[in-house]
Amino acid sequence: MAKKPKPSLTDQLRAAIDQSGLTRYRIAQETGMSGASLYQFYSGKRGLSMENLNSLAECLQITIHVGRKAEPEG
Repeated sequence: MAKKPKPSLTDQLRAAIDQSGLTRYRIAQETGMSGASLYQFYSGKRGLSMENLNSLAECLQITIHVGRKAEPEG
């Protein structure tokens, strides 16, 4: 049985936005991002700058952990 792939960081951020209870307009206001930038990120048309990523994480009150994937054995 194959392992289920972990969701990408982008997918996790979209889920956090959805679960926050905040509108995207409110998130854009609180992060200082333009509504268009947030919409384009949410719809998969662009990424986020590190500054916007930090602002989004702070607004959503989430912590982002970065780590390396385990190397396959063998």
